[in-house]
Amino acid sequence: MVRLSIDFEFPSRTWWENGGQQLWDGIAEGFDGSHVLIDESLAESWLTQARAIEGWNEGHEYAPHPVRLSPLDADEEDLL
Repeated sequence: MVRLSIDFEFPSRTWWENGGQQLWDGIAEGFDGSHVLIDESLAESWLTQARAIEGWNEGHEYAPHPVRLSPLDADEEDLL
């Protein structure tokens, strides 16, 4: 399991307006809206689609993409 989360420091709205919002809403359904915990293979598949949407790479060095992938903390893994 991994976490996909919105990077709120990502400055551009292009990705969100070109289909990214719909893609995110499709995977975030049932979660709090700012992050999801999903299987790693599903996350990679989702990211492949996300990278194809215009605007994916319009962020700064510290926030290059609108959504980021991160491993779960040990505490979170214990809850699963």
